Amino acid sequence: MSIRRTVKARRGAAAALMAVTLALAATACGGGDEDKTSSGSSSQPSPENKEGGDKPDTGPDTNQKIAEVEGRDGMVLTLYSAKRDSGGFVTVNGQVKNTGDKAYYATTEWRGTETELQGGGQSVGGATLIDKADKKRYYVLRDTEGRCLCTSGFTQVDAGKEMAIFMQFPAPPEDSNEVDFQLPSFPSVTIQITQ
Repeated sequence: MSIRRTVKARRGAAAALMAVTLALAATACGGGDEDKTSSGSSSQPSPENKEGGDKPDTGPDTNQKIAEVEGRDGMVLTLYSAKRDSGGFVTVNGQVKNTGDKAYYATTEWRGTETELQGGGQSVGGATLIDKADKKRYYVLRDTEGRCLCTSGFTQVDAGKEMAIFMQFPAPPEDSNEVDFQLPSFPSVTIQITQ
């Protein structure tokens, strides 16, 4: 075999290897159509189907409220679900709505006073669950970089607008299904945790 044929064969093999590598990389990086605007973390797992297998996360049923409280300046907090997951955490879903006539800036108080959250931007990381039976307070979970597993990245809620929110907490014991939820600037409200 001549040197010219060997070089051509190696180039062909390299080109084929490169094509396969690019094809694999493209499928590995293919991202789905996730909505990345509502939070700074994509750590929220999808709920499991009780009959087996996973089902897509369609979000909370906004027709069924588990709690609603009014805060300052026309802000209304509505909670739609508080679900216990098999991973040992509780996910609370809801929304805040500005029924007032001007934009509401509550980012500092909603973020909470924990030092770890001060550099993390705006979030609802100051929310807590209180298990009165076991006398424990649960704070929003953090990822390995200290960011809350909650809605973040917003600056304000404009007049007449609403914003979906979620927060993940460590799960209270299995027999503690009634807890108080509190987001700074809103009164505390008792909610039921479901499976």
